[in-house]
Amino acid sequence: MWVMMCLGVSGMAAAQEPVDLDMVSRIRQEAFHRSQVMATFSHLTEGIGPRLTNSPQMAQANAWTRGKFSEWGLANVHDEAFDDFGRGWEFSDASVQMLSPRALPLHALPKAWTPGTNGPVEGEVMAVTIKKLVDLEKYKGKLAGKILLLNEARPYKRGVEADSHRHDEAGLAELQAFAVPKDTDKDRAKRIKQYTQRQELTRATNEFFVAEGVLATVGISGWDNGIIRVGGGGSRRAGESVGVPELAMAAEHYNPLVRAVERKQAVKLRVNVKARFTDEADQPGYNTVAEIPGSGSKAGEIVMLGAHMDSWHAGTGAADNAAGVAVMMEAMRILKAVGAKPKRTIRVVLWSGEEQGLIGSQAYVAKHFAAYPEPTDPAQKALPASLRESTGALQKKRDYDRFSAYFNMDNGSGRFRGIYAQENLAVMPIFQAWLEPFHDVGATTVVTRNTGSTDHVSFDRVGLPGFQFIQDRLDYSSNVHHSDLDTWDHAEPEDLKQAAAIVASFVYHAAMREEKLPRKPLLEG
Repeated sequence: MWVMMCLGVSGMAAAQEPVDLDMVSRIRQEAFHRSQVMATFSHLTEGIGPRLTNSPQMAQANAWTRGKFSEWGLANVHDEAFDDFGRGWEFSDASVQMLSPRALPLHALPKAWTPGTNGPVEGEVMAVTIKKLVDLEKYKGKLAGKILLLNEARPYKRGVEADSHRHDEAGLAELQAFAVPKDTDKDRAKRIKQYTQRQELTRATNEFFVAEGVLATVGISGWDNGIIRVGGGGSRRAGESVGVPELAMAAEHYNPLVRAVERKQAVKLRVNVKARFTDEADQPGYNTVAEIPGSGSKAGEIVMLGAHMDSWHAGTGAADNAAGVAVMMEAMRILKAVGAKPKRTIRVVLWSGEEQGLIGSQAYVAKHFAAYPEPTDPAQKALPASLRESTGALQKKRDYDRFSAYFNMDNGSGRFRGIYAQENLAVMPIFQAWLEPFHDVGATTVVTRNTGSTDHVSFDRVGLPGFQFIQDRLDYSSNVHHSDLDTWDHAEPEDLKQAAAIVASFVYHAAMREEKLPRKPLLEG
């Protein structure tokens, strides 16, 4: 049963949008009563584990998800390469033991793309302060056989809010407010300078520590309460110095080391890290792709959904972002299970390289849809896309005008509460209509706001409609994001079921409507 939803949006005329309530009912039944989302989520997190881009575990995830898509009857299932990501890396063990002034195990994990210790190493702890290139000179000849502390102690900051958060009505109402953006051009030169200096300092420090005979370095975790947050270090690029073994340590274990050194106590540690690069040369990364083909005159048009499958390595990449992957896979399974016959082709892509700067999705969009010309100046080419100067008009590919919409999930495992319109006012009444059948499960809100920092930005940047859903944060921002607590136990199964139903309904209706979704004006460059 198709019905016309007539919805008023503040400041806009009411719009009528057809909604297939029979299909929504079938989607809900499949999603809520025959869900497989947790089976998918469990295998990604506890069967495969963390999925650093180009690691053996990421290759395993690509292969397993291809297998599931084929099992469910999806078409055009394949991995698509993007060029020259770098080398793969993995670790299998890490331990730090304080030997003096007393024996004590300390909690720390290695940064990605840093070397192992090749067996246990023991050395005296030394604190260093290196903020500029000139700071390296004062340590020349003083670091051999040392284990370095890279940060100052950080005072403990007690929490004033609950660890886990769900949106209430007041919070959702606050999201309706749109903040007029500030002019960022004034900050651009400063940000370029900071980025360039940071890159130069990292390369120089890596080489310096190796030359000086440093055994290992230890930094403080970004969060308190024993949580270890860790990202990348060293270098994933073949031919560049990877430095020495580098670890992030729980703040409450790190701070006492700094205080002991400040008291002039001799502190000795034993460090053992088993880590390795899995490739000798730089390798491409891979996105995993599958489709439900469209039919009729609109079959060449495309509706997309996706999530990044890569993760960091401290936990099992559960909230960031096995949750998103499981939901998007489940949405495709649901559509096949209910016998959906979309007019447009529905394409799912599971991205890689998101954690290193949306690399997989940017490459995919550039290949299939549109890209700005690559800079020829080596200095500009070395900058991330967000800091480069304009290189000319957008170069559109064949499928640019065939594209309708992209829907993304990457804000943890919390329940969907609505969707960000990404300043595309024309889609707001459409999304309101599509959300109405899900008001009873908490999804009610469409806001004009942008949200960033994940793969829908690769589409939005070139003028294509790309959207991210509003989610309950749970403890994503307080405990799990990029940390060793990003595990299965912090997910909410019922929330993932709800999200999968909404995604399946949204992409189905986008694939069935007479017109592609409206686009906002393109801001060139």
